[in-house]
This record gives sequence, C-alpha cells and structure tokens, in this order.
Amino acid sequence: MQTNFTLAQLADPDIAVANQILRSCVHCGFCTATCPTYALLGDELDSPRGRIYLIKDMLENDRDAGEQEVKHIDRCLSCLSCMTTCPSGVHYMHLVDHARAHIERTYTRPFLDRALRALLANLLPRPGLFRWALSGARLVRPLAPLAGELFGGRLRAMLELAPKTVPARSTLDRPGVFPAEGARRARVALLAGCAQRVLDPAINDSTIRLLTRLGVEVVVPPAAGCCGSLTHHMGRERDALASVKNNVDAWTAELAEMGGEGIDAIVINASGCGTTVKDYGFMLREDPQYAGKAARIAELTKDVTEFLDGLGMPAPSVASGLTVAYHSACSMQHGQKIKTVPQALLTAAGFTVKGVPEGHLCCGSAGTYNLLQPSIARRLRDRKVRNIEGTKPDVIATGNIGCMTQIGGGTAIPVVHTVQLLDWATGGPRPEALQAH
Repeated sequence: MQTNFTLAQLADPDIAVANQILRSCVHCGFCTATCPTYALLGDELDSPRGRIYLIKDMLENDRDAGEQEVKHIDRCLSCLSCMTTCPSGVHYMHLVDHARAHIERTYTRPFLDRALRALLANLLPRPGLFRWALSGARLVRPLAPLAGELFGGRLRAMLELAPKTVPARSTLDRPGVFPAEGARRARVALLAGCAQRVLDPAINDSTIRLLTRLGVEVVVPPAAGCCGSLTHHMGRERDALASVKNNVDAWTAELAEMGGEGIDAIVINASGCGTTVKDYGFMLREDPQYAGKAARIAELTKDVTEFLDGLGMPAPSVASGLTVAYHSACSMQHGQKIKTVPQALLTAAGFTVKGVPEGHLCCGSAGTYNLLQPSIARRLRDRKVRNIEGTKPDVIATGNIGCMTQIGGGTAIPVVHTVQLLDWATGGPRPEALQAH
C-alpha cells in the first residue's frame, strides 16, 4: 500500500511504525475471510482491510478521529485472526492499538460512553473494587432482562455477565513464595492477574498446585498487578503504560542481578494477558529507562501450557474418561501463536479432545468488548456455543478467563481452564464445575 506521510510525521516513532505496517498491506482481502465482524455484518469497513483504509486516511491527514472511524474501529475485537491469515505479515495489532490511542486523544465520546469506559478502566484492574462491584451486581442480576436495550444493551450485558455467586477469596491469593515439592527444577514468577482472581480464583490455585507438584517454585511478587491490556485496548495509553512499567519493575526485581534468586520464566494463565506481556518490549521500545528491561521480561514470558510443555508432564493418575471441547482463545492461537500445545497436553493427560468448528472465530469476549459491543458479542457467543455443542463434549476447556465467562453464559456445559484439568489429571482436586458431572 502506498503511503504519503511527510518527513515531519515520520519523525514520530508511532507514525513511523504505522507507515511500515500500512506499506506491507497489499489489499489482497484474505483477512476478510476470517474476520468475525465482517462475517456477521458484511460491511467492508468492518473488516481489517476496511479499517486499515480508515486508519491510513486518519493518520496521513493528521486529523482528529470522526464518528465513522470510531464506529468501525470500536467494532474490532482485536482477535488478530487477520494476522494469522495475512500472507504479507501485516502487523494489524500494533496498527489498531495506535488508532485506538489516537481516538482516545482526539475524539470526545458521549458522556455515558466516557463514564462507562472510565468505570471499566478503574474497576476491572483492581480486584478489591471489582469484588465489591460484583457483589452488588449479583443482587440485581435477576433484573437484567428488564434493562433491555437501555444504554445500547450495555447495562443488561454487565448484569448478565456478573456471576450468580462471587467465589470466596482463596487462601493462595496472596503475594509470596510457594516452594517446590521435592528437588527444585525451576523458579517462576506467576502473574496473579486482576479480574481472574475474583471471577475464578481456582485457576491460580490449580496453577500453583500443579507447578509446585512438578518441582517448580512459584513466586508472586507483591508489587505486580494488572498487565495493562484492558486499558491498552481502550486506547488509554497512560494508564496502560503505568501498569506495564509497574510489572516490569516488579519482575525485574526477581532477577538474579537485581539481588533476587532469579526466575526461569514469567508464567501467565490468562492468554489475553500473555499476549500483552509478550509485547512489553514493543510498548516500551522508546523508553530508554525501560526498553531493555521490558524486552527481557517479554522474552521470559510463557503461557502456562507453553511452560508445562517444556517442563514435561507426568503420566495421568486419574482416568476421567471425559470428552473435552478445546476452545482456543484468539489471544492464544492468533496473538501468541500457540496452536496445538494445550490440546496435546490434554490428550496426554487422558482426555478425549475435540476441536471446535470455526475455531478461528472469536467467541465475542475480547476483554471489555462484550460489555461495550454487547449485540455483536452475543451473536458471536451464540455462534461459538452452537459449534461447541455440536461436538457433544462433557466439558469445555480454554486458556482465558474472558472466554470462560463469555461461553459459560450461553451453555449449560461446564467450562474450565485447561490448567484445572491438567491439575486434576495429575493428582489435584476435581474442578468444582465438574462436581455434578
């Protein structure tokens, strides 16, 4: 694609990157075949190629974002399926992230929209506040149908996605060191996360149990917090980069040369977070104080299944006989390019694993997308659930809390994290979601 940025514009590092991305696009349209919003809406502007044209025009002309750009870029899930499909290697993720930051700087949203986004940006990354909010939402959840399409259906979506019960805080939900059982084979830092700790603390519990059982010492640094992805994908770069720098500092302090014992990896069990942390080096590339440290943190980061695959799993001690439909989160298969490892681990653990038709299409969760674009998200969820239920599984497994919440809202089939099944198969407790099955 030909671009026409001025030399002055190209002096901006972000514009220089956007220019390189735009120039790599050859208009082929392969991306439209795998884009969820184009599949549903059939509008070229709701495809990656269409959004690229909008972003190009907006940035080249150095103008504020308008309603058309905001409408169609807001509808993008950032599922990154287009990046898997693209034969030219267009790095759409970095381009649309830049566009969202530009929108946040130059476009004034309606008051209620701004208020909701500010609420989500300040609530979800803070487990204490989020737990308090969910406790309140649980009480009014039965009234969700009465909300109808009020505020674009967002109020109804927020109430429907609130869990019927808020899990009690786990005894393992604390910073500190969890020692390895037997001889120590490795030492890792675990990202405890934010929303996941509240919605399903059993995921971190299973991760810690499984890793320590396999001889891995797990450290949860007290200063580490939200990875920054929720605010990053809303274009709130100041908030996102503050979270990124906080985590870089927390994890760098665990490295041996900083006086710590050292870590072999940073393990993440929410694939959406993992995609962002693996991009820390790019996000802080222009910061002389953080660029090197952030790049090293990104290199050390592994999804929990990626780490387990390298470590080696023992033979299963439980014969479950269950059939598992594995839903590969977009951030796992498209963002981190981890395509077969989770299924292979589940198979080796004794489960019968089935793939999901149209597995490349998003379930509609996408961070805060199912709250901000509830109509599209619901259609995608229902399509995903139909495809999953067609495989007739006993349980659904996935590696991202957002997908678990989204899919679980549309089916009676139990939805669990992959690591919970692996923990159970090798000596841990049966996941609570499976107690009645």
